[in-house]
Amino acid sequence: MRRQVRIPLPDGSSLDATVALPEGTAPAGGWPGAVVVHEIYGVEPDMLRVLDLFAERGYAAVLPDLYSHGSRIGCLARAMHQFSTGKPGQMAADIDVTRQWLADRDDVDGERLGVIGFCLGGGFALAYAAGAPPGVRAASVNYGAVPSDQEELRSACPVVGSYGGRDAGFRSHGRRLREHMRALGIEHDVEEYPAAGHSFMTDGHHPVARLALFPLHHGLVRTAADDAWQRTFAFFDKHVADHGRSS
Repeated sequence: MRRQVRIPLPDGSSLDATVALPEGTAPAGGWPGAVVVHEIYGVEPDMLRVLDLFAERGYAAVLPDLYSHGSRIGCLARAMHQFSTGKPGQMAADIDVTRQWLADRDDVDGERLGVIGFCLGGGFALAYAAGAPPGVRAASVNYGAVPSDQEELRSACPVVGSYGGRDAGFRSHGRRLREHMRALGIEHDVEEYPAAGHSFMTDGHHPVARLALFPLHHGLVRTAADDAWQRTFAFFDKHVADHGRSS
């Protein structure tokens, strides 16, 4: 079940967010958790559906509206600048406050967390995970930007990533991510889907993007999406949900 929440920020403002919890009572120790970082389009129905997928899988999931910290136009401009420079800044800080809010819940195990992002959010999720945040055991990076300097990712947790072979803007980032993870010896599962383009994992309806971003071949590709989600959850179940259970 989803519900709206407000997450307090250090500057006295707050983030709008949506949280989805699994059905029933939380197990002893709490549910594993996931922070979902939205696409450039913001909190759209397809991003909310991602929350549902995690809740159905047994995760407590939260989706912060990163554009709610200030004016939407200002936040979008700031996000694009941070995205282009590779320095998440305020966005990373807001993601971290969201992680802490989730970890502090009585029904969540703050030592079993993951972060997943898409498009703009994919790049932010990777940059955030590279800072070794407490309790974050895996990151899912989907058609997101990857830094050229592999040293920026040296402290990253295990990474699962999915990219489209027809996505002219980001397919090279998927290959770069795989190369960086191999060179750094970080466990990873990065896949490129030849028939898919940008935003292929979610059923978004963004007609302007379909027209303006044609080099990205934007849109859902069901077979690729199904496989990408299977890989993502298998990776999260191993590194996040099952983390520490054997001990």
